[in-house]
Amino acid sequence: MKGESPRRDQPSFMIQGLKEMCNPRDPLYQPTDMIPWDQVENWFEDEYAVDGRPAKSVRLMVSLLLLKRLYNLGDETVVEEWVHNPYMQYFSGETEFQWELPCEPSDLVHFRNRIGAEGVKKILELSIDLHGKDAQEAQVVIDTTVQEKNITFPTDVKLHRKIATECVQIAKAEGIDLRQTYTRTVKHLVYLQRGRNNIKTKKTALKAERRLKTISGRLLRELQRKLPPESLKNYERKLEIFEKILGQERDSKNKIYSIHEPHVYCVAKGKDHKKYEFGSKVSIARTKNSGIIVGARGSDRRVCTDEEG
Repeated sequence: MKGESPRRDQPSFMIQGLKEMCNPRDPLYQPTDMIPWDQVENWFEDEYAVDGRPAKSVRLMVSLLLLKRLYNLGDETVVEEWVHNPYMQYFSGETEFQWELPCEPSDLVHFRNRIGAEGVKKILELSIDLHGKDAQEAQVVIDTTVQEKNITFPTDVKLHRKIATECVQIAKAEGIDLRQTYTRTVKHLVYLQRGRNNIKTKKTALKAERRLKTISGRLLRELQRKLPPESLKNYERKLEIFEKILGQERDSKNKIYSIHEPHVYCVAKGKDHKKYEFGSKVSIARTKNSGIIVGARGSDRRVCTDEEG
């Protein structure tokens, strides 16, 4: 259910409101009334159900996304900064200073998934229109960089352990009885990796790594056999990623480095302090003189099966 934005046409007679408290010349104060917030709410109105629990207002979520990019903050840091910054609260439509978090950081993830790529594109166009003629230059400068993803450093041991853990979780969620969950065994095999760089225990660590891969493949195959056809279709994408990880070798192409971010690939940039970065390439277009970002596009690779190459 769509949430309602705070009404700003009712002044407070008890305490001073944010509009009177903040400096009108502040860069964040001025564009507050320039944005057509009613139009923004109409953009995403169809994404909400008619009944149910009211969600956070569209204006709040859109303003948090804009503030997040404007100050280069994360989902967790932008909601924390919002509590301490009255200008951010005024930009989000609040009339009085709030002491609590506007939402959970995960709500921003859910909102981005709700509006999709087209919704994010509309928000980018909205931010560009705020600059007026400065964003309408004839020439733009295009640069390419690497956008690192928030993933752990990928290793085969970490990936195989996640496969074994998630297979057990899927089996419990679907009410499937596995012959063995290998919970303690997997924990012990991961513990043996501590001696991987020691010449005396390296052989044991490599043997434990092979054993962990065998267990992951065994749990995956058993899960595929016992899952009903309807449930198997729901987990088809994830199980395909599991198979791809278990089948990849050292010299394999299009390797998967993360289960929840399968499109991540390894980029060698030649830096001395960090030879490899795990993320995706991003192209950014900005105006030549004013430096306003007018376009951004990330390269994404499709995860294919072994038969597809």
